[in-house]
Amino acid sequence: MKNSLRRFSRGTGLSAAVLGASALVLSGCGAPPAEDSSGSSDAEANPDYLGCIVSDSGGFDDRSFNQSSYEGLQMTKTDLGIETKEAESQAETDFGPNVDSMVQGGCDMVLTVGFLLADTTKSAAEANTETNFAIIDDNSIELPNVKPIIYDTAQAAFLAGYASAATSETGKVATYGGVNIPTVTIFMDGFAEGVNYYNEENDGDVELLGWDKESQNGTFVGNFEDAAAGKTNTQNFINEGADIIMPVAGPVGSGTLDAVIEANAGGKDVKAVWVDSDGYETAGKGQEFILTSVMKLMGDAVEDVISTDVDGEFDNTPYVGTLENGGVALAPFHDQEANVPAELQTTLDDLQEQIIAGDITVDSAASPQ
Repeated sequence: MKNSLRRFSRGTGLSAAVLGASALVLSGCGAPPAEDSSGSSDAEANPDYLGCIVSDSGGFDDRSFNQSSYEGLQMTKTDLGIETKEAESQAETDFGPNVDSMVQGGCDMVLTVGFLLADTTKSAAEANTETNFAIIDDNSIELPNVKPIIYDTAQAAFLAGYASAATSETGKVATYGGVNIPTVTIFMDGFAEGVNYYNEENDGDVELLGWDKESQNGTFVGNFEDAAAGKTNTQNFINEGADIIMPVAGPVGSGTLDAVIEANAGGKDVKAVWVDSDGYETAGKGQEFILTSVMKLMGDAVEDVISTDVDGEFDNTPYVGTLENGGVALAPFHDQEANVPAELQTTLDDLQEQIIAGDITVDSAASPQ
């Protein structure tokens, strides 16, 4: 059964590998970015189609969901021969100008990345009904020219929570967020459910620090940029006894890795759980201390949504990524595989099948309805 977990992880592994692409050369925010027309020589079928993307304030090199979405657009460019533009936001004040620059630049589709861009996306879509939009991690807009791309990440986070509880040596694990918004707390809810399920099934008493699912209160940095705060949060959790920490905070998570690296150098055995992408491929440091990652396969969704638009089949029905359709997944254990017993791998495989079958319901107020 050891290989069966690999099958359900690596079924999305090809997409995760794409997330390890080389550093991106990105445009500045505000002013319309230069059009990128280099395209693949093998794909010239749709040179008149312009697909565009606007990041949230984490930027396209966040080693997380902005980067994954950007790379999905680049895959589409290669596969379909479209043209692309991008605008990278440094702050929320850039959202409006960047989206407007894409619309004024003649984009056929404008992809906005993140819940925080919802108001800007809605306003732009209402004012520009001939332009199609897609937004990642938001399902609040009900307009004929806006397609939500959302994920039931609680499902995959449940598996990560169970695995963390099962492998913790101290009996304490932790999570914290960047901002208290649904696309963050859905990870934390799923993680908490997985820890609780482990305790129920194994008469365990693993404690979760940083998040109370019932009260929906926990530890948050307040942004997605302050890596130093992420490091401090993680050091505090480690000092409280946690040996596995899951940051749900975009680039802030790099601070967690710094703290984990230092803790291990000091003789402690501490691990991290990454989110959005396969952190082993994307985090850039401390990969050997990443137990696993809760992945949203955003690149695949971006390519699928743009492909349907290119074919003239755009619709506003939400794309919902789940364990069943491979939109979310638990990443391979990579260097930590030796620390994951074969029976735990078998259990995780079984838990995934039970979630898919509906025998286990992973509950989060932020889950897609």
